[in-house]
Amino acid sequence: MEVAAQDERLAADLGRWLADVTFVDLDTDEVTARVIDSVVRWAEAQGWRVYRRAPSVLPLPPPLEQRHSVLDVACARPDGPPVVVEVDHTDRARTVQKLRAEADAGRIPIWVRWGVGRFTAPPPPVRMVTVEVTRRAGPAGRGRLHSRGGDRPAPAHSAGGGTVTPQALPIPSTDRASGPADDAGKDT
Repeated sequence: MEVAAQDERLAADLGRWLADVTFVDLDTDEVTARVIDSVVRWAEAQGWRVYRRAPSVLPLPPPLEQRHSVLDVACARPDGPPVVVEVDHTDRARTVQKLRAEADAGRIPIWVRWGVGRFTAPPPPVRMVTVEVTRRAGPAGRGRLHSRGGDRPAPAHSAGGGTVTPQALPIPSTDRASGPADDAGKDT
């Protein structure tokens, strides 16, 4: 299968999986965690080894350049290049930079963006999957609350374009998805 077509198929499949995610009145961190959990379940349903907070190939900016960024989800596949997924509710240039570096290393990069809409597709080869939500002001001290019903179709722009050179590369990590989550020092 042509690499670009495979990348598009994976992004579209993840988009269909995430279309079933519903919730009511979650804060930003709770929505991000819910979406990451759904991405993990999608990858596990494919039979892949799944890692949360896997090290990225991209170093952190100075003065921490000896350390590397982390990926929200990384998937080692027996039949193709690894898949890496970042989940954000904002348009972050650092995320695009990280995912492009992952693509240069032979991985399939997918950016899951969630929010109220107005998503700008990233440059190739990064694929975008969108999760549209509604938001409202929460009670004092709680900030904005987000909800998502099950009646939203996936937007047409949900998967971007581009190519990645196919190359199966292992993703070094010891933090398996089934283990306890460690959010200490998370690079977002």
